Amino acid sequence: MATVPVYCICRLPYDVTQFMIECDACKDWFHGSCVGVDEDDAPDIDIYHCPNCEKTHGKSTLKKKKNWSKHDTGQSTDIKAVQNGSQVFIKELRSRTFPSADDVVVKLSGSQLSMDYLEENGFNEPILVQKKDGLGMSMPAPTFYISDVENYVGPDVGVDVVDVTKQTDSKMKLKEFVDYYYSTNRKKVLNVINLEFSDTRMNSIVESPQIVRRLSWVENYWPDDALLGKPKVTKYCLICVKDSYTDFHIECGGASVWYHVLKGEKIFFLIKPTSANLSLYERWTSSSNHSEMFFADQVDKCYKCTLKQGQTLFIPSGWINAILTPVDCLAFSGHFVHNLSVEMQMRAYEIEKRLKVKTLTPFPNFETACWYVGRHLLERFKGLHKANKQPAPYLVHGAKIINGAFRAWTKKQALLEHEDELPENMKPSQLIKDLAKEIRLSEVFVFDFVPFQPPASPSTQEAIQGMLSMANLSSSDSLQQPWSNSQSKNNSQSRSNSHSTQASKKAGGGATGGGSNNSKRPTKRLPKKPRKSSSIESLDYDDDQDHMDACFKDSDYVYPSLESEEDNPVFKSRSKKRKSSDDTPYSPTARVGPSVPRQERPARDGARVASIETGLAAAAAKLSHQEQQKTKKKKKSTKKKALVIEEPPKISQDSSSPEHNLDSHDGNLTDHEFNTGTVKSPGGPQPMAPGVFLSQRRPSMSSPNNSTNSTSTNSSSLAKGDRGGSADAKGGFGLRLKKGMATAKQRLGKILKIHRNGKLLL
Repeated sequence: MATVPVYCICRLPYDVTQFMIECDACKDWFHGSCVGVDEDDAPDIDIYHCPNCEKTHGKSTLKKKKNWSKHDTGQSTDIKAVQNGSQVFIKELRSRTFPSADDVVVKLSGSQLSMDYLEENGFNEPILVQKKDGLGMSMPAPTFYISDVENYVGPDVGVDVVDVTKQTDSKMKLKEFVDYYYSTNRKKVLNVINLEFSDTRMNSIVESPQIVRRLSWVENYWPDDALLGKPKVTKYCLICVKDSYTDFHIECGGASVWYHVLKGEKIFFLIKPTSANLSLYERWTSSSNHSEMFFADQVDKCYKCTLKQGQTLFIPSGWINAILTPVDCLAFSGHFVHNLSVEMQMRAYEIEKRLKVKTLTPFPNFETACWYVGRHLLERFKGLHKANKQPAPYLVHGAKIINGAFRAWTKKQALLEHEDELPENMKPSQLIKDLAKEIRLSEVFVFDFVPFQPPASPSTQEAIQGMLSMANLSSSDSLQQPWSNSQSKNNSQSRSNSHSTQASKKAGGGATGGGSNNSKRPTKRLPKKPRKSSSIESLDYDDDQDHMDACFKDSDYVYPSLESEEDNPVFKSRSKKRKSSDDTPYSPTARVGPSVPRQERPARDGARVASIETGLAAAAAKLSHQEQQKTKKKKKSTKKKALVIEEPPKISQDSSSPEHNLDSHDGNLTDHEFNTGTVKSPGGPQPMAPGVFLSQRRPSMSSPNNSTNSTSTNSSSLAKGDRGGSADAKGGFGLRLKKGMATAKQRLGKILKIHRNGKLLL
């Protein structure tokens, strides 16, 4: 049977639970407890010799460290770097002077530190309370000491212990640390700073300050029935021996922290969380040798604050702080995140994520707490808006920061990293949408409830009146007093009338006045343009037609050249909106109807006769050509169409149109009589379009050659004009004419292509 190998001077088999070290001379392994070598000291040993080998090879040697300190000149490599927390460091730190914290620390009594005070003044600077009275805080009696902590918490509870000299941590039982604390020979400086006891018996005798409980997200918004338990960050017990030192740090999650010294004393080194200082802190923390550099030397100011027995200190979010314990001390503390410092908390949390900081006092599930807070703020804003109340500005600002973080955490590329902290039964997309809506309502809420402004001074009103007169506006239309109840009533009653009046002014081409605002508060919103009704559109069209008819009746107007509307698509759609006209040069494609009445001005010499004669000649030639083509087609046909005689419609007795007067007056004229000029009715002069009226000669029933002579008659009548053409149409002796060719005016309009829209076009 094989024998089990033995080691060390005790000659025992290998034990996995015991630390062992190898001798560089004999190559044998020794238990650290047997040869007096601590496991924490082993990394510093360069060459190890066991007790037997020391006699021949000499003592063990330690590793040499390069001096990366800022005080190192680089000329010597034998000088060991000063480690933060070492005895040399503590001695130097005690001898240095720092600016007093009285410049940044606010001193209050317990009763003064209230929610109203913080909402009004903010929580951006440390607060020192001399006595615990008024804080609503419960603490053990002054006789309470370290042995009592062991009894309330339990001797077998494991605690994290910090080796101050090396700034490293290790685990041990609370009973072992208490034994170390009461020992007379302390070889090391050990420090306990993260003993959270909220789930122990000591929880009943220690209560955090009332203001902390009112502010804490965990205390107020974390559901009791959540799958994830509440973060254990509310109550810590700090057992620190003399010369204990905690290097510069920001509390995890950007949490604020409170400290109360029950026994002993603590010294805080405080640095403001400015952008520059935070950047320097991030750079210092990420450095590989930051434990050999004192961070206070890199910033402008580091304030020293001494917290004595019985005093309580509140440190805001983001403040960079280090702690020195000059004497043995027993203290209590707690972390809390809250609504007053959301932006700084989120910024510190992002720094922590980038640096991947692992500390002994973490803030677990920080993002989960944010989700619960976002849901709470949503319900709170809804309730306030329903009651017509405005949320506090710091709440709105905090909600915007939190909602922005929600969007970043739920992005596709980041969801995998953050989905573990998403609470159960929560719809993140809906929460983000609803919270953004309430934030927008909160931001505009103040504008909807602005108190009334006093009326303007006389000088101001006079200046405003002058500006309005330059814009053709009236002060009575635009300068209404929203604080006048009677004015509001009058405005609401005349609102519909004002819209129709403004529409009428626009249809007539006149200037419109400034519309009045009938709301309860003065705003800069432009009044909505009233939608034109059908009646307004018809008025606009009739007004345009009347104006166009006047163009052809008055000889003072200048007529445009003849142009086909079908060739120019611009005229196919006419805009209802009129624009102000000016005396610009004439354009053939421009609208005939001006938007505003023009002033009387004489016609250009020769323009009227030349334009009309040219147009008539072109029209006659075109019509003659068309009739010749029709005649050729008729000769080729084998059958002739029968003529249908139809009794013409009776003339209305009360008709006042020029064509009716023309027919009744000239009914006795024969078909072969032709004259030039204008036709006058018995009722008085009727202004017609200047020029020559052209009419067809209609064959009579007694003429045997009426069908064959129609072509020549029509072509010859175009040259001289016709007075008796209407008589045949109205007297019932003519042929059945095409639709729209019954009267002289209709035939003239057909020849000259005068459309209903009033344009004289070819």
